[in-house]
Amino acid sequence: MGKLEGKVAFVTGGASGIGRAQAVRFAQEGARLVVADMDGAGAREVADRITSDGGKAVGVAVDVANEDAVAAAVSAAVDAYNRIDILSNTAGVFDHYAQTLEADRKLWDSVLAVNLTGLYLVTNAVLPHMLANGGGVVVNIASVAGLFGGGGGAAYTSTKHAVVGYTRQLSAGYGHQGIRVNAIAPGAIDTPMTANVSHTAEVQAWMQQQPARRLGTPEDVATAALFLVSDEADYIHAVTLPVDGGLAGTL
Repeated sequence: MGKLEGKVAFVTGGASGIGRAQAVRFAQEGARLVVADMDGAGAREVADRITSDGGKAVGVAVDVANEDAVAAAVSAAVDAYNRIDILSNTAGVFDHYAQTLEADRKLWDSVLAVNLTGLYLVTNAVLPHMLANGGGVVVNIASVAGLFGGGGGAAYTSTKHAVVGYTRQLSAGYGHQGIRVNAIAPGAIDTPMTANVSHTAEVQAWMQQQPARRLGTPEDVATAALFLVSDEADYIHAVTLPVDGGLAGTL
């Protein structure tokens, strides 16, 4: 029996990268999946892959920054499975290291809309269903940019620090009601979102500082996420776990 047998997982950003890896891994461990992404076709492709491998999944198109779209996606999930036990807030965008004077208001607002407001909207749409069912597990994908400066630009770094704070507050506010909340802080991970920055001087400098001396993979993060959403991590609350090849521990 898989570690997530009988559970229903809702994964945002599930069409590619870290979200896709989590969706596939969770399904392999017995979870029924809702793969949510702005790229609806990509979300459905991931769901189809899971189904073809013997799992159960549906793919839904959703802009996490659009409250009505989020409500519709969560309603579709509940209609399909009657419950949501696991939420992975993975959807995110990068600002390509734009410092504050380089980050115009449009960039600033767009990054905050997805990375922070989107996480808030999805959580608020899912949380009532978890509470009604007696509990649930949330994992928020932050970043090492949420632990120190230099991991992104002004907007990205600000949002990821906020994700860490939101994770702690969500745990403080709802942990006693059966909602277990943690975050993951990935380092330099080889994903489509970071493909055009993976070989920049900034990332190469990071890699020279961390013990692993390599880019991480989406599967590295999915393995950590699986642990955090499983019953094996039942006594772990409000933690932000770096998955970064040791980078945070060397700074």
